[in-house]
Amino acid sequence: MDSKVKDVMQECTTASDEERVTFPQVVMKLMEAGVERYYADLQRHEKTYYLPNGESHVVPAKPVDAQAARDFSPSAVDAAVRAVQAGKIKYQEFCTRIMAAGCIAYLVSMAGRRAVYYGRTGEYHVEMFPAAS
Repeated sequence: MDSKVKDVMQECTTASDEERVTFPQVVMKLMEAGVERYYADLQRHEKTYYLPNGESHVVPAKPVDAQAARDFSPSAVDAAVRAVQAGKIKYQEFCTRIMAAGCIAYLVSMAGRRAVYYGRTGEYHVEMFPAAS
């Protein structure tokens, strides 16, 4: 894997953790670098980025100061998504809220234009990317 692509992956993870970028900015940078999707494991504190050819790269992420709830609440995940999209909260608060809603990980597919949030027993909530304005 090209070192420049790895640098983009690292920067997107760090900038998100430091709340210097928004989700749409991250998606744009990753798409420009050729990243197809990434998996954010909230309990392992890492993101795994995938290229279309199957190559992957793991980047450590800032731990979220929260424990994932036992039960998964799609409506609470949706509320956190709406709050971060509206700019009412930033990334760290978003992660805390989705973990409180029982989310342990999420997958972002640039190719599929969606994010899928997962609970402990396989429950999930799918959020399609907003339409470009």
